[in-house]
Amino acid sequence: MTSPVSAADNHSTPAPASKKMIAAWTLWDVGNASFNAIMTTFVFAVYLTSSSFGEEGHPAAVLSVGLTIAGVFIALLAPISGQRADASGKRGLWLGVNSVLLAVIMAFCFFVAPSPDYLILGVVLLSLGNLVNEFAVVNYNALLPAISTKQTIGKISGTGWAAGYFGGILALAIVLVGFVSPGILGIPEDGAYNLRAVAVFSAIWAIAFSLPLMLAVHKISPAPRSVEPQKSILDSYRDLFATIRRLYREAPTTLYFLLSSAVFRDGLNGIFTFGGILAANSFGFSTNQVIVFAIFGNIVAGVGALLGGRMDDRFGPKRVIVFSLVALIAAALPLLFFPSSTMFWICGLTLCAFVGPAQSAARSYLGRLVNEGNEGELYGLYSTTGRAASFLSPALFGLFVTWFGAELWGILGIVIVLFVGLLLLLPIKDPQRGNARESTL
Repeated sequence: MTSPVSAADNHSTPAPASKKMIAAWTLWDVGNASFNAIMTTFVFAVYLTSSSFGEEGHPAAVLSVGLTIAGVFIALLAPISGQRADASGKRGLWLGVNSVLLAVIMAFCFFVAPSPDYLILGVVLLSLGNLVNEFAVVNYNALLPAISTKQTIGKISGTGWAAGYFGGILALAIVLVGFVSPGILGIPEDGAYNLRAVAVFSAIWAIAFSLPLMLAVHKISPAPRSVEPQKSILDSYRDLFATIRRLYREAPTTLYFLLSSAVFRDGLNGIFTFGGILAANSFGFSTNQVIVFAIFGNIVAGVGALLGGRMDDRFGPKRVIVFSLVALIAAALPLLFFPSSTMFWICGLTLCAFVGPAQSAARSYLGRLVNEGNEGELYGLYSTTGRAASFLSPALFGLFVTWFGAELWGILGIVIVLFVGLLLLLPIKDPQRGNARESTL
């Protein structure tokens, strides 16, 4: 792999951001947690796939198709959306636009009544939400290098991830106590008004915690890269492919990291995607036990992300990712041979502890490589490569479940994805905190 070149050849060292600016950036992740934790994981998606919307399995199948289509659009559009935001110098504007649009989409989910007639509306809204959310996250991640230095990027990234976990816990707790039966707010359950009101709460939560960054982001948005007229979509794709070719020739570390991280990040996502399913179906957890485990799991993941961010700045992101992946593999394998609820608690919480550091360090790793003015495009590619590999964990999970005839063995599929991602990462150089960024363009 090529070694990084001198940072002085590429850009000046950014001035440290104020604590208020970093706090505003972190709070955005707290607000975004309402979409991830409430709308797509524990509440609204569960409501949308219930028997109220059709025969068993049909709503889930329709939602799967909708999310798949959204994923295709994300893979196609995320890099050029980030690229065009970079070129216009209006990355902060687009972060605000997408944040507000996501909140509006969540609020409109209130109109999804419990009837098969509203299934398509619900799927379209949730799929659009995923699309807009990903665009917002691209611009949000692209701000990380601008508010940090090489000495603090890991800590700040880890704090953001932890804030997202803790925000999700708090928002979910409010929903469970205030809205879900028997909610203390007294919202009628007839017509599922209590669950539909959760969508409005999620929108308000997102806007409230996103507002500080939206008001302050103009202070950290970089100047436009060029004064050229706005390019067409076709020209943007030409530039994107030119960027990929240049990465291959001039900055292969960045390109190889994008590919390897796509694999291991899919394994990390698989842990959360299938964790609840395994808890219920393979380890006998009740619904309440699953929710309790989810709360504790998010707490542990948040603490892990905080500690991992500090280790990132001290030892470098690659070491944090490698150590986390090895720990994840070691923690998952005992579940195959000692399948008990006690073992699930021990191994499951251990898994949660190392997911956060790996996710945070992956984001900061790329942040150490990008050059000023290209952050949106590179984080767009980061999103695209992740989407391109997003079939791996579900496919291997299903393969091993079918092969062994038990959902428990789906764990082996996720372990394989993590292991392959680890092997792909090992040859890549680590842009440690004292090293310069590699020239990406």
